[in-house]
Amino acid sequence: AVVSTQSTGDYNGWKTDASSNNDDDVISNNPTIDVFGDGNGITLALNTAQTGRVFQDRSHIFEILPRTEAMEGKTMYNLNVMGKRGNLEQTVPSTEYDFVPSSLAITTDDLVHVQWTGSNTHNNNNDGNAGEGTDGTDRHNLMQMSGDISGSYPYTIAKASFWNNVESLTDPEATGEDIAIGLASSGHYCAKSGTDTCPASESLDKKKTKMDDKMNNAPASYSGHVLKFKKACSINYLCTRNNSFSNRSQKGTIWVRKSSKAEVKKRAEK
Repeated sequence: AVVSTQSTGDYNGWKTDASSNNDDDVISNNPTIDVFGDGNGITLALNTAQTGRVFQDRSHIFEILPRTEAMEGKTMYNLNVMGKRGNLEQTVPSTEYDFVPSSLAITTDDLVHVQWTGSNTHNNNNDGNAGEGTDGTDRHNLMQMSGDISGSYPYTIAKASFWNNVESLTDPEATGEDIAIGLASSGHYCAKSGTDTCPASESLDKKKTKMDDKMNNAPASYSGHVLKFKKACSINYLCTRNNSFSNRSQKGTIWVRKSSKAEVKKRAEK
């Protein structure tokens, strides 16, 4: 979205582009208007260098993909990340990193798409780089916590039993371990040893470039997985890079309950 502009209704902004530069028939700079009809005009303070000017263009390009057959008729929740790099003061009027929604209560008939976007090229002029890893970069991951939401440690992949309760509708061949590895590495590793959509060369077992401990060489953006839950369960999770004790918290919780017969019937009737 364009954050701040000097806009005008003197021309059609949707049909006017750079090809109209210096075209006085579209708009002219400080024009003189013969308001009395006697040849002695009045000049308007109209600076064409300001009309349609964009001060902060935060436009994003994104792609919307069609649902697969397995996703049809399901309620899908988008679990991603909000905020920007920096501390509380540096991010104003935005916010520090956090998962959104950070608390999610769903049923076993619902889906959750875990994904996020980020950048490698923030130009903060050294004012807004508070955080971990390389200055000017975003990184996120999602790992099951080893205790309640007040803690700071994640489970290792081997001990993260929550992922045994999920399946991926975007990578149906992926195991729970594959899903956990992808989310923990922001896609640096797409699976343990490869799947139909994950080349073995990009897997944990085969990839030659190992992930940096600050995730500096992991992707800034990650398309993640659309998850379906096999049974009632819950998870507390965190981002290992940005969850900085006493400075900022990047944690979340998902509660999954079994769909009632009435809910299943209602959705089947839609």
